[in-house]
Amino acid sequence: MDWQSDSNDIETTFAPTLEQWYTIHKRDLPWRHTVNPYYIWLSEIILQQTRVAQGRPYYERFVAAYPTISDMATADERELLRLWQGLGYYSRARNLHQTARHITEKLAGKFPDTYQDLLKMKGIGAYTAAAIASFAFGERVPVVDGNVYRVLSRVFGITEDITTTTAKKTFATLAMRLIQASVDPATYNQAIMEFGAIHCTPVAPDCLLCPVQQQCVAYLTGRQHQLPVKSKKAPVRERFFSYLVFRQNGRLALHERVDRDIWQNLYDFHLVETDEPKTALRDIPLAEPISSLVNTGRLLDAPVEAVQLLSHQRIRATFFLIELPEKVVGSLPIDLQWYSMDEISILPKPVLITNYLAKQFA
Repeated sequence: MDWQSDSNDIETTFAPTLEQWYTIHKRDLPWRHTVNPYYIWLSEIILQQTRVAQGRPYYERFVAAYPTISDMATADERELLRLWQGLGYYSRARNLHQTARHITEKLAGKFPDTYQDLLKMKGIGAYTAAAIASFAFGERVPVVDGNVYRVLSRVFGITEDITTTTAKKTFATLAMRLIQASVDPATYNQAIMEFGAIHCTPVAPDCLLCPVQQQCVAYLTGRQHQLPVKSKKAPVRERFFSYLVFRQNGRLALHERVDRDIWQNLYDFHLVETDEPKTALRDIPLAEPISSLVNTGRLLDAPVEAVQLLSHQRIRATFFLIELPEKVVGSLPIDLQWYSMDEISILPKPVLITNYLAKQFA
């Protein structure tokens, strides 16, 4: 921990300096105009999934659909998942719903107002709890996320691998000391997050106009692009999906994904997963009654291929559109149901399925 020996001066000036920088350079974002813990919580969960520019419309749609936490508590989960569609990690949307219900039903609608109590809520981890506690209630507890790791590792020259438990403790200890010198904990937490997001960026940090340039170990030693230290990600898992898109009288057959896998509680077509890609319908292993359905149907057009990259998985999908005759009405497997295009439009679906429908049936 080579930052400790010469860091006393910068530790006392760091927070006030960033707070001053923030008052000049902060972006005008809707969740910064409220101390409502529900809105802050909502914004933080959404921003875990995407960048600000992409997350802002989601935030605005959720606030419009569920203006209070009790509105979210009584929401239809299918509609909530549909609004979340495109953000990924759908378990976080379900956690939003469950936590809203818990606060409404068990806590009489009163949002927990301390860091420790916030940690007891499902789906609220250390970072989100610190954000809500400081932004909504002024608690002096620091946020520590990827942006904060980057800023602190560069300024204080911390060379520990940020993926390790010991490094997390190092950063947490330093962050707690730094926030003690802040004028306002909410402003400081917003400032260091904003500084990492738009100034001390991963690839091209604006070192020439940096307010802590002469105290920054990375700048003074030319190590901006070596810090933070982070071990390589786990290899991406390749998965090969063959989707059988059954169509009859303008309706499509879909089912709800109920297994504990990606896209749980979302809707897609009949899926056959294989160890290698299948580009021909005849090469796909099929069991009854799907095999009989395929044999009685007619393959339309050429198969459509698509790719979706998840955090640690790459989905390579091939869609086979199969038109079924009238005589097989009622012969679908129990998990498949017919839906009109209007009904499909309001079902929560993975982006992969939404994009296919938009391309094939626009």
